[in-house]
Amino acid sequence: MSRKASIEANGRRHATASGDVHPNFAGATGANLAGAPPQAYRTGMLVGLAAIWMFFMALVSASVVRRGSPSGDWQPLAAAPAVWRILWVNTMVLLTSSVALTHARSRFRNGDERTFRRWWCATAVLGIVFLAGQWIVWRKLAAAGVYLPTNPSSSFFYLLTAAHGIHLLGGIAGLLAVGFRSLRRVPLRAAVDAAGIYWHFMDGVWIVVFLFLLAGRG
Repeated sequence: MSRKASIEANGRRHATASGDVHPNFAGATGANLAGAPPQAYRTGMLVGLAAIWMFFMALVSASVVRRGSPSGDWQPLAAAPAVWRILWVNTMVLLTSSVALTHARSRFRNGDERTFRRWWCATAVLGIVFLAGQWIVWRKLAAAGVYLPTNPSSSFFYLLTAAHGIHLLGGIAGLLAVGFRSLRRVPLRAAVDAAGIYWHFMDGVWIVVFLFLLAGRG
């Protein structure tokens, strides 16, 4: 049997065993990918994440400095307990999305396209639910008369949560682009890897931001 015939036979057996798997999906898990190697995309992503981390740490540092300002105008965020409960729920939603993404990547490595797409899309949906929850928090603060310029504490609350929300929205766009295969020039395996790293990173950033906000609410 020739090499080409052997590959086609293996592809047919794989499709029979795991359902309706697109040949491009099965090929994306192989070692020979067209274009730049997956490691190049991973390295580029890590460089970008380092810049994002520095940005958020700059905001946190500025908040700490402003809180200790001798002007004495810093006041704890006047947020109702319901606001913090919603933030706790949002955090659980985001952590659940990381679990879903981990499962999706596991299914991808096993060549199970159908289950991969299901869990991958579930991750994006959970991300949207998180952003909806953040929007509810902002609306509740506004209803209580707490706006961006109300106090330095509220200014940094809005800045930190909005900055994270914008970055997470970019992550959702990336998930959808990978899920619907809109990234034609990027190998699927590299795209899944890069999107997964970004999503877990933004989850970690939110944990840091949330804990920081919790520590400064009193």
